[in-house]
Amino acid sequence: MPEQPQILATLKEYFGYDSFRPLQEEIINSIFEGDDNLVIMPTGGGKSICYQLPALLLPGITLVISPLIALMKDQVDGLLANGVQAAFINSSQHENEQQEIYQKLIDKEIKLLYVAPESLSFLDNILAQVTISLIAIDEAHCISAWGHDFRPAYTQLGYLKNKFPETPVIALTATADKATRQDICNQLNIPDATQHLASFDRENLSLEVRPGNKRIEQIIDFLKDKPNDNGIIYCLSRKTTQMLAEKLQNQGFKAEAYHAGIDHQKRTNVQEGFINDTIQIVCATIAFGMGIDKSNVRWVIHYNLPKNIEGYYQEIGRAGRDGLPSFTLLFHSYADVVQLQKFADMSGNKEVQLAKLDRMKQYAESLSCRRKILLSYFGELIQEDCGNCDVCKNPPTFIDGTIIAQKALSTVTRIKEQEPIGTVIDVLRGAQNAAVYDKEYQNLKTYGIGSDISWRDWQQYIIQLINQGYLEIAFHQNNKLKITQLSKKVLFEGEKISLANLKDIEKAKEAIVQISNKTKANTLFEKLRELRLELAKEAGIPAYQIFSDATLKEMEQHRPMSDDEFLQISGVGRQKMQNYGYQFIKTIIDFSAEKTKPKKKKSSKKGNTHKETLSLYKEGLSIEEIATTRKLAQSTVFSHLMKLYQDGENIDLAQFINKADLLAVKKAKEELDSPEGLKPYFAYFEEAVDYNTIRLALLLLEKDALKMTTNDNQ
Repeated sequence: MPEQPQILATLKEYFGYDSFRPLQEEIINSIFEGDDNLVIMPTGGGKSICYQLPALLLPGITLVISPLIALMKDQVDGLLANGVQAAFINSSQHENEQQEIYQKLIDKEIKLLYVAPESLSFLDNILAQVTISLIAIDEAHCISAWGHDFRPAYTQLGYLKNKFPETPVIALTATADKATRQDICNQLNIPDATQHLASFDRENLSLEVRPGNKRIEQIIDFLKDKPNDNGIIYCLSRKTTQMLAEKLQNQGFKAEAYHAGIDHQKRTNVQEGFINDTIQIVCATIAFGMGIDKSNVRWVIHYNLPKNIEGYYQEIGRAGRDGLPSFTLLFHSYADVVQLQKFADMSGNKEVQLAKLDRMKQYAESLSCRRKILLSYFGELIQEDCGNCDVCKNPPTFIDGTIIAQKALSTVTRIKEQEPIGTVIDVLRGAQNAAVYDKEYQNLKTYGIGSDISWRDWQQYIIQLINQGYLEIAFHQNNKLKITQLSKKVLFEGEKISLANLKDIEKAKEAIVQISNKTKANTLFEKLRELRLELAKEAGIPAYQIFSDATLKEMEQHRPMSDDEFLQISGVGRQKMQNYGYQFIKTIIDFSAEKTKPKKKKSSKKGNTHKETLSLYKEGLSIEEIATTRKLAQSTVFSHLMKLYQDGENIDLAQFINKADLLAVKKAKEELDSPEGLKPYFAYFEEAVDYNTIRLALLLLEKDALKMTTNDNQ
């Protein structure tokens, strides 16, 4: 087992982090001890590092089973950007491409291999020739008949443990209840796997619910405050996604629709555009986002009420995966409920679907902390209100609801916990209908004791009692209301209860928290984002794979101006420092210098930093000496010299590149037919030549070509 300093050094070098998130270190140590593991960790919790880091320190390869081609590609691209040897095998590749990967496996040039479960049977001969040190099963809920995304090929994965009995297996998923967890372990033949359950609490997500009137106007106002942020709007129907995308386009937003009715190529273009930040907003059905590991989604809007809390939680989890503050906004209306009820009527498990829809509706109508409700649904209890939802930010006034609660709890008790909410309210209000008279509930002592309260208000009060834990719904027993241990304290021990004043309900629902509209265009963060997008387009990878928003925010805060300082930023590893360090440090230095200049002298000092570097260069100082004299990073000095060279100054850049590398890039340029960006070159050299060397070589070749053209014209 590797020593802890080596593990932490690997974490920093390849992933740019100085410490682990909760559970990561415990899981990684368990893998090194040879144990099997089941990891339940919500979206954005850092599941991937739990197997990617061990893969770098284990002797053989790590085999990763992943169900989605888009997710495979995204993961591998991100690993390559970090300097990790990774590849994937799936049906989208040509045979020649696959043969190259097979050879790399045999030559021990790959540490992580991603495969679809359907592709495993074709790899038996290759896998027999390599050492498999770890097997990772991603999206492991797919293996379980109890799970929500049953996939036949996953059910056959149990043979892997039989074939490689000494190889540890790690299964990972974002959601799985107790029955699903056990089923996963049994089917994978790892019944004794250590189970790790992370908290479901995503504190960085702000939760807000609004009535569904004038939704489009509200969405446009919401987006105007976030002009540069990416987000997803989930809609119930295909028609709504297209209508909404068109209206947002007319308002100047870069928005596109995404649903199953659009042809495959169009859907692929929309997804890639969103990943690469050329599309800002996707208006989608729930099919969108499942295979996207995009860390900088800043907000998620639900145009319609989701059908259950599980789906809602999964969808809002696609925002703020980098841990930065992110927003979620849910609209709901009676029309949404009616439509979802129709969908439930057509399903195979109607009663369960309707019960879950009711719970979703209760969440939307709640006047208590929304995060408490979400977490309690998944069996996680918190004591304090979150302070980051619309109810906590705009709390309603409260009344002494003890008498109201006692009437409701007493009625539930007297009807022996055998009825759903509607019948309980009918008894409280003294209704004269068949539901009451057929069971002789009119003879109960509590019959009619709540006739002074409207049916709708009773519904709201009972929902509050459910959300506070004094009542619960037995979904598996036709939604019957049940009392809890807390109920007995109210009925028999005189415990007081506070309930939200229903007179404030409409005011609370209509209150919209306005966030101050700040001008973002001139901040360092925005400058760094612009640079990141430019470099991403050049390299042909998503912007967030260069650096996450969280890393850029830390750069903005600490403003590193040397290589060593830059490496201290969370998310900056050695490979990314080499590839991008000088550009980001230069931007930070230039921005800081610009901000400290007196405005009246701004134009006269423009370009002085480059001139100072040029002056020292002409004096014969080396890059290292210039950096020491000017207290700059060497990479920044080098960027100055490249810029001066482009501007026509007499700089001998050729001294900084090996002639063989220059000729190799020249040959690649000819064979690749002068492609745009640097990534084709990087791939051509099988990552053996770094981006800075390629960039320098192309600059020299471009200058030489320009000279030749000028001479020919003369």
